Amino acid sequence: MENGLRQRFLNGSEEEKPEENLKVKVYDESKKIWRVALPGILSRVASFGSIVVTQSFVGHISELDLAGYALVQTLTVRFVNGILIGMSSATETLCGQAYGAGQYHMMGVYLQRSWIVDFITLTVLLPFFIFATPIFRLLGEESSIATSAGYVSYWFIPFIYNFVFSLTIQMFLQAQQKNRIIAWLSVMQFIIHIPLSWLLVYKLDYGVPGAMIALSISSWLVVIGEFIYILGGWCPETWKGFSMAAFKDIFPVVKLSISSGIMVCLELWYNAVLVLLAGYMKNAEVAISAFSICLNINGWEFMISLGFLGAACVRIANELGRGDAKAARFSIKVLVSTSLIIGVVFFVLCLVFGSKIGYLFTNEQEVADSVADLSLLLSFSVLLNSIYPVLSGVAVGAGLQSTVAIINLCCFYLIGIPIGALLGYVAHLQVKGIWIGMICGVVTQSAALCYMTWRTDWDEEVFKAQQRLKRWYMKSSEVTHQNPS
Repeated sequence: MENGLRQRFLNGSEEEKPEENLKVKVYDESKKIWRVALPGILSRVASFGSIVVTQSFVGHISELDLAGYALVQTLTVRFVNGILIGMSSATETLCGQAYGAGQYHMMGVYLQRSWIVDFITLTVLLPFFIFATPIFRLLGEESSIATSAGYVSYWFIPFIYNFVFSLTIQMFLQAQQKNRIIAWLSVMQFIIHIPLSWLLVYKLDYGVPGAMIALSISSWLVVIGEFIYILGGWCPETWKGFSMAAFKDIFPVVKLSISSGIMVCLELWYNAVLVLLAGYMKNAEVAISAFSICLNINGWEFMISLGFLGAACVRIANELGRGDAKAARFSIKVLVSTSLIIGVVFFVLCLVFGSKIGYLFTNEQEVADSVADLSLLLSFSVLLNSIYPVLSGVAVGAGLQSTVAIINLCCFYLIGIPIGALLGYVAHLQVKGIWIGMICGVVTQSAALCYMTWRTDWDEEVFKAQQRLKRWYMKSSEVTHQNPS
């Protein structure tokens, strides 16, 4: 009998071992994820928070300026930012896989290539800011709103050029798990931005220009800090100095950047098109202002999801670069589970405080009431934010951007927008109908990404990653030879 008890005890211990091993694996993977995700979340929440704070200051100046700012920030800036984030995500793929494969010296070359590509891209897109008023009039927006938007648009130009460096440097540091510095810089930016905005808008009475100047100054402080960190010797293995090697093999990088750009743009432009549709509603100023406030709240929470997107990209790219498909699959499960738990928490918060949010951005009761009316839909959007960005990050880490671009095109533009237009205009649900259409697009996209992730052969993706790294690999001597510094 004693032997039987001993045997049952041993069997029980053996049964518990897999569970204990699973707990250890989840804990270890969670540490790796949060090491990347937490600084990414802090930096994105703080950076986007500066844009939201600026909107709040502008909104308390006048309702017309709020509508003009909302139009530019949600349409033009989101349009350009989408392209640059997409183009920069090629850096995320290449740096993550290079770090996983131990090709550290190539990361600085990839970073410099991304600067060249992004700077040229942004300069080509400048006419969207310079000719904002006629563009918005051509799109059928009210003349007064289009004029206000055109004025605000000029002030955004100094601000948007920080994206060329801030986005790519963040991805470069994130790939090597050194993005803690970005979190500190971004938090410092947010802390400085609020009193600086108050000083320029109210104390010096600069109005809208004061709010925009504060936004540009605080955002460029982050870029300066990032350059000091990289050039000051804190990345000795991955930054070997400026090199002419950055101009070599730039066209394959452009090709990957374009597919990345299309993937992200189709996602970010989706909200922009919906704001444009809101501009054709009755009482357009209220519709645009309320919708953009909700989208900015959604976007602010979305920055948390982008932190997990970055973590997903880094973890998947690192494991594929190392050649470990099993670890990549396990990381996906932990990432999605963690993000979903956080999404549920914010879903509940939006339900509880949804009726009060509007007054943070405006004194107009009509706008605030419209925001409260959209709070239920905002809650569901926040919940969905916890799924599809993580799976998009998985795709970026694996270099599957072109597949996700097709999914985004079908789900957002063939399903979401048509349903939103029908409900908004034909069913007379106005802005609420547009948002329901947006949610329909996001639900179908999330389902498609889940299916794509489940069906992906991760062993095959390991092989593709190895081939890509071999094709663009340069010896350390080849890089430093062209840059004697």
